[in-house]
Amino acid sequence: MNSAFISLGTNIEPRWEYLQQALALLEQQEEIDIVKMSSVYETKPVGYLDQGNFLNMVIQAETSLASMDLLSVCQKIEAELGRKREIRFGPRTIDLDILTFNQENSTVAKLTLPHPRMHERAFVLIPFAEISPHFYINKWNKTVSELKDSLPQSEINGVRVWRKTN
Repeated sequence: MNSAFISLGTNIEPRWEYLQQALALLEQQEEIDIVKMSSVYETKPVGYLDQGNFLNMVIQAETSLASMDLLSVCQKIEAELGRKREIRFGPRTIDLDILTFNQENSTVAKLTLPHPRMHERAFVLIPFAEISPHFYINKWNKTVSELKDSLPQSEINGVRVWRKTN
């Protein structure tokens, strides 16, 4: 069995529903079992700023799939939920990024492991540290918690727990 951490992000309404639909579609895959889920966090956009705030979370999944097959499943779910790739770092219905897959370090055309920018992103590291603070990432010789703690406080402050309100 393989272990993967996957980040989920959305900033097109209905954001909460897109997260829920993506989780449901992942859970429908018999080769994937979600074993941990972080809280949902709200963050301002990074890169392309002319867009709404994101909802982000991280899950840990166990899977019998290889990393490239898991990537295919994630991309299929993105397409099913209407993801369009028109603007780099632009608005999206759902974004599923494989952060780590076991302890693999690899770079292939469509998948770099661990995710090449995760160590710079509070919106990834804060929910990741919530569910697995001691997970060690060989590439940076640090735990997820140590990576999170190395971020500027201003970035950490920009990630806050989001609560669904009626």
